[in-house]
Amino acid sequence: MSDLADLPDDIEALKAMVRERSAETIALKAQLIEAQSARQSADELIAHLRLQILKLQRAQFGQTSERSARLIEQLELSLEDIEGDIAEDDAKADAGKTALVPAHTRRQPKRGPLPEHLPRERVVIPAPQACPCCGSDKLSKLGEDITETLEVIPRRFFVKQTVRERFSCRACEAITQPPAPFHVIARGRAGPSLLAMILWSKYAMHLPLTRQAGAFHHEGIPLEVSTMADWVGACAAALEPLTELIRAHVFAAARLHADDTTVPVLAKGKTRTGRLWAYVRDDLPFGGRDPPAVAYFYSSDRRGEHPQTHLKDWSGILQADAYGGLNALYAEARLPGLIREASCWAHARREFFKLADVARKARDACTVISPIVLEAVKRSDAIFDIERAINGQGTDVRLRVRQESIRPLIGELHDWMTTQRTCISGKDDLAKAFDYMLKRWPSFTAFLDDGRICLTNNAAERMIRPLTLGRRNWTFAGSDRGRERAAAIYTLLQTAKLNDVDPQAWLADVLSRIADTPSSRLAGLLPWNWKRRQDAQKVDACS
Repeated sequence: MSDLADLPDDIEALKAMVRERSAETIALKAQLIEAQSARQSADELIAHLRLQILKLQRAQFGQTSERSARLIEQLELSLEDIEGDIAEDDAKADAGKTALVPAHTRRQPKRGPLPEHLPRERVVIPAPQACPCCGSDKLSKLGEDITETLEVIPRRFFVKQTVRERFSCRACEAITQPPAPFHVIARGRAGPSLLAMILWSKYAMHLPLTRQAGAFHHEGIPLEVSTMADWVGACAAALEPLTELIRAHVFAAARLHADDTTVPVLAKGKTRTGRLWAYVRDDLPFGGRDPPAVAYFYSSDRRGEHPQTHLKDWSGILQADAYGGLNALYAEARLPGLIREASCWAHARREFFKLADVARKARDACTVISPIVLEAVKRSDAIFDIERAINGQGTDVRLRVRQESIRPLIGELHDWMTTQRTCISGKDDLAKAFDYMLKRWPSFTAFLDDGRICLTNNAAERMIRPLTLGRRNWTFAGSDRGRERAAAIYTLLQTAKLNDVDPQAWLADVLSRIADTPSSRLAGLLPWNWKRRQDAQKVDACS
């Protein structure tokens, strides 16, 4: 605004200036109202998107939920863009705000402290040498304020030179030299940490080697895709003994979770559908002390002969979905022993939940949500609530609570479902949901008589989920052999994660030591034993 001394003396000129300022004020107020209206619309859209994301995240697994997962990702991207737009507008408003247009106050997200384990680099801003008020140099420190900012230094590549000096004996003229250092890959020039990073990026972060090669090139490291592919194959061969040890550990369990997922495989200019099978050992829900692990296998199709081959030497309790290819495993005369079927209540409940999905039904005002469906969900939820309270307890505690609290609910549910089924047409989706459970009732109630059995097959579904997410990155596999190799590496990485071990750090250490480790001591490199040794070393270092 101009100084008062610059105001004109002419009344008409003053009136014109006032009218001009009034017009500017009105225009600015209109812009403010428009901006606030846009902000309100954006906030409402954000709230709507968040609600939709929460509703979609209730879907758990399966093909339908995979489509929902893709929609969730799109909604999350939209949410990111909208919040980014608001932040950009706020930054511009802060940079050019005037007294006439107050900045819009935005509720800032709650920020927690930065991770304590990160090293701190202290940068001290020089204090003034004299008081800016009076000029005195008699300053006394009262304290300090610290502002923390998260920073990053790009990863550092270096060439490790191992020098082997040669010596000649002056007495006998014999030449002495230490042996050459071990390389994970024969005649290779990649260190174990680099190899572990490539494996982790490819199979855990789902980055194909072509994308990794592009990133390396950007950082000044020219690595060909073919070279990296050779390294991956050589690492898989070197790690194969550990893969077999983990698989043997999995099939030593008395109870397993099983599931499978599709894998598109390139074949003569098109893709065909292969399968990845996951078998999970997890004794933690019933207080078992054996470490959890997962074994993956690949097959070119979904014929029942594949799981029958995987489990040919195994007997025990198998928790899985109602896949027909598993039926031969449940034969009473099966050798080497009986496999007992335990069905997944999450699969059964999911069908009722889909029918009772309020958000989906609300789009059709003429559709009335069936009270039978809502009652089925309510009864199932009551069973799940009791099960959550005993998760991780011993088998005796679980069995006692199930007998006392859950068995009566199961009996009432069966009687209610049997009665309701007689009133529903066989072509109705609700009838199919009832039949899914009633025809397999013994396998659904097996958990009542065995404290080891879980209510759901979620342990296997959790191990399938990373593969379904990665499939969107690599789109399809190049060959059957490549998927078999992937199954082996997945076995290593996911087992490490199940045991709360950093897979990349573990792989780097294992690759550097596996060649010098005799086969009788390879078990010491398994993730749970490796973690125990690392923890012991930390304790020794602190003592």
